[in-house]
Amino acid sequence: MKLYNTLTRTRDDFVTHEPGKCRMYTCGPTVYHFAHIGNLRTYIMEDVLDKYLRYSGYDVTRCMNITDVGHLTSDADTGEDKMLKGAKREHKTVMEIARFYTDAFFADCAKLNIRKPEIVVPATSYVERFIRMIEVLVDKGYAYLSGGNVYFDTSKLDNYYVFGNQSAEDLAVGVREGVEADDAKRNAADFALWFTKSKFEDQELKWESPWGLGYPGWHIECSAIALENLGEYLDLHCGGVDNAFPHHTNEIAQSEAYVGHPWCSHWFHVLHLNTASGKMSKSSGEFLTLSLLEEKGYDPMVYRLFCLGSHYRKSLVFSWEGMDSTKTAYQKLVARIAALDPEDKTEADPSAVGELKARFAAAMDNDLNTALAVTALYDVLKAKIGDAAKLALIADFDTVLSLNLIPAAQKAREAAKQTEKQTENAAQDGLAVVCLTEGLDDSFTAEVEALIRERADAKKKKDFAEADKIRAHLSEMGVTLKDGKESVSWEKA
Repeated sequence: MKLYNTLTRTRDDFVTHEPGKCRMYTCGPTVYHFAHIGNLRTYIMEDVLDKYLRYSGYDVTRCMNITDVGHLTSDADTGEDKMLKGAKREHKTVMEIARFYTDAFFADCAKLNIRKPEIVVPATSYVERFIRMIEVLVDKGYAYLSGGNVYFDTSKLDNYYVFGNQSAEDLAVGVREGVEADDAKRNAADFALWFTKSKFEDQELKWESPWGLGYPGWHIECSAIALENLGEYLDLHCGGVDNAFPHHTNEIAQSEAYVGHPWCSHWFHVLHLNTASGKMSKSSGEFLTLSLLEEKGYDPMVYRLFCLGSHYRKSLVFSWEGMDSTKTAYQKLVARIAALDPEDKTEADPSAVGELKARFAAAMDNDLNTALAVTALYDVLKAKIGDAAKLALIADFDTVLSLNLIPAAQKAREAAKQTEKQTENAAQDGLAVVCLTEGLDDSFTAEVEALIRERADAKKKKDFAEADKIRAHLSEMGVTLKDGKESVSWEKA
């Protein structure tokens, strides 16, 4: 497998420290607000990478942090603590904010079929480990106490700027709030490991340390959590491109100073999701969430497919027109799969099946080319291998792509059967049932129309109590009825 490595700035053969095993670390969310869909693009692509490594036979152990303390609004050492900012906004405690938005994040992940890592660590649960790591760095001479805070001394490194070819835009993202001068630092690039003088008097979370009451800097958490759970040799570290500098740069600096040897061999960064006006960000107070997409009628799988249609190392421009096109493409793809016969007994040519699997693997091995991998799905549909073999291959590929293709197709088949049955019923009872609301889920439509016919049947039998009961149930479902002479029209509120 060839995978672009931000550290070497080349597409490298992906090789792990221990053959057959992959120790993978994912930078998790700062849980002070809902994740926006740009954040979720990164987690979708990391999920595809994780699942493809497993598909390829790797024994993957994946760890993710939850930042619930220490991340300032500037990715340097300035600004307000994001968690405190969230608490002030909603008049809650920091931990209430953390719990709520952690649950919201994983709920979004579940809707998008993003697999939850085996190891998930909130930063607040590891403060003692952060302190121990900082003590070692101080003892080794890589960190110093100044102005009440503990800083990492970047001058002790031969090469601090390991991701040395970042564009000016990416570097600006890393310090987008501006860097305020800190007279306590020996060097401008030094970064805080521990604050003992809070940025704000009402800082809620503080711990005792050898340097006084305070709280950890943001960068130390990922290093300590990764080292504790994955060992001294990390195979793969993932995150959004805006994490590359300074966050991941600082992780490498402190981790390698701590262990005394190269730490992580491969760095995987996903580029931004942009809107027409630029990079999506929470700092403006306006950002798109998965819930908003759902409110506008988009299945989360449509957004996942939208992301898979672009390469992870290209900025992706979000538009409602793009989402509409992807929604149509997803529905057509599901319809084509639904038209396949699961009972088909055609013998498939093993070499043809092998060739189709090879195309999928070649796409994914080519720096995780998910757009070509989706094309491989269409190649399966066009192949002459029999419907049962097609369904098996689609299910196989979808263990990686995770687009819910087989369950969605089965649901569509069942809806088609229900519609056929309703058509037969309409021919028998002469009742026309008309839906006035577009874009509803097929299974919901089938359920509503079945209830409408049950109500009509109850009225024929003069069981008006049952008819009223069914109408009340439909009303609870948000359905409004309009009775005609030989028809019933309905709409969903």
